[in-house]
Amino acid sequence: MQTFFATLISFALLVQTAGAPGRVVNLALPRSLTADEGVSLELKLGVLARGAEIVVETASGKLVGVVSPYGIRAGEEAGTYTVPLPPEAISNNRVSLRLILMQGREKRTPTTKQIKDVRLQITPRSR
Repeated sequence: MQTFFATLISFALLVQTAGAPGRVVNLALPRSLTADEGVSLELKLGVLARGAEIVVETASGKLVGVVSPYGIRAGEEAGTYTVPLPPEAISNNRVSLRLILMQGREKRTPTTKQIKDVRLQITPRSR
C-alpha cells in the first residue's frame, strides 16, 4: 500500500512539472566536487523587457533563485548573473533546472535570445 501511494505521489509531481512553462536545462559538472566546494549557475542574459525576471527552479519545482535585472536601458543586454545552487540540486554530478521568464503574472519559456548562455561554476563553499 505504501508503494502505491509513493508511486501515485511521484506520478502527480511528474504531471505537475511536465506541463509547467520554462526551459529545462541539464548540465554536467566539469568535475567532482570536494568537501569545501559548491556550485553556482551562471546565466548570460540578452535583452529582456522592463520588469522581466528569470526564475530558476529544480526540475521538481523547488525555487532556487530569481534574477531580477534592474536599471538596464531598453534594448541592451541584461548582463551575466550568478545563482548559488543548493547541494540537493546536484545528483550524480549533474544538475537539472527549469528556467522560467516572468513578466508580470505571465510565466513562459525564455527564448535563446533572452537567455544566451547557461553554465555551471565550481565555487568555494561559503562558511
